[in-house]
Amino acid sequence: MSGRPTRTILGRMTDMTTRLFKTGAIAGAALWLSVLPGQAETLRMGDSFPVGHYISENLAKFFMDDVKDRSGGEIDFEYFPAQQMGKAKDMLQLTQSGVLDIGYVAPSYISDKLPLSAVAELPEAFSSACEGTKAFWKLVKPGGLLDEVEIAPNGMRVLMVLVLPPYQIFTKDRDITGLDSFKGLKLRTTGGAKEIATQRIEAVPVQIPAPEVRDSLSRGTLDALLFPVSSILPYDVQSYLHQATTNQNFGSFVIAYMISKQKWDSLSPETQQVLTESGEAATAHSCADTDALEDKDRQTITEAGVEFVTLPDADSEKIKTLMAGVGDEWAEELEGRGKPGRAVLDGFRANLKAGD
Repeated sequence: MSGRPTRTILGRMTDMTTRLFKTGAIAGAALWLSVLPGQAETLRMGDSFPVGHYISENLAKFFMDDVKDRSGGEIDFEYFPAQQMGKAKDMLQLTQSGVLDIGYVAPSYISDKLPLSAVAELPEAFSSACEGTKAFWKLVKPGGLLDEVEIAPNGMRVLMVLVLPPYQIFTKDRDITGLDSFKGLKLRTTGGAKEIATQRIEAVPVQIPAPEVRDSLSRGTLDALLFPVSSILPYDVQSYLHQATTNQNFGSFVIAYMISKQKWDSLSPETQQVLTESGEAATAHSCADTDALEDKDRQTITEAGVEFVTLPDADSEKIKTLMAGVGDEWAEELEGRGKPGRAVLDGFRANLKAGD
């Protein structure tokens, strides 16, 4: 469990000073005092996920535990989940300003700041978290195209990412019989790419962050959700749902944990190396665990009373055709704003095609 270190710096000083004076190692004491500021590095990390959420467990907590192991306990964390430090949309600003050292950043919640980084949320040719994550990571990691054109200019550095499996539609009351079933639904989206997808199936996009979805369903603000299967249970919305699609691709969602360049530059090379290696490890671990979890969660959701529906082949083909143009429309819109949407989309598609 992450949290405040159980031993204070003062406690470490007392223990080490006693040992040093017992051995008469005065020179050693002087050396220890000179390196003490580099020890017991504590980083403040925050996100919006509820306690126990699979992303918290498989990405954030895995990363923190891995960092502690690699550093021999010399790097620790204060972890603030469940929007304790601010709303999901505020995490980038909180990290840029130094309130957090490492923060969860969702590009679709701040499309005015990170529009290009939503490329992996497009309904492109991937069917698993790992396929999407690996392709996106090549773009967004330090030195990648997205890092150069969007992340670094915002004064940030990406440590780890997760691209979720393709989103499905979950309805509150309406039966899903075909493509026409989605017409007029007030459908929860996360903006950007998924708004385009929603409009193409003639639903009404309503941009609402995941932590607010349960209340929105109960109040009738939403008729349906665009949601990943494994996020239904952590947000406890299964009791509000009736039916869901399966094996469709209406887009995805990007999770990134970032550190400000200012904070990064203040860290020792040794700490930087540990964070880099742990970020790579957490990225690989989280996508694999997310893929493994989906079938299990689908069964649990079914047992809670939600029916997963397989659409007729003709309707599935129509949806594929409609979704196929979302990426190009997204890129064109960004090009019109002076952003390199086409280059980023082409890079993502090339990475998907190349695989590992």
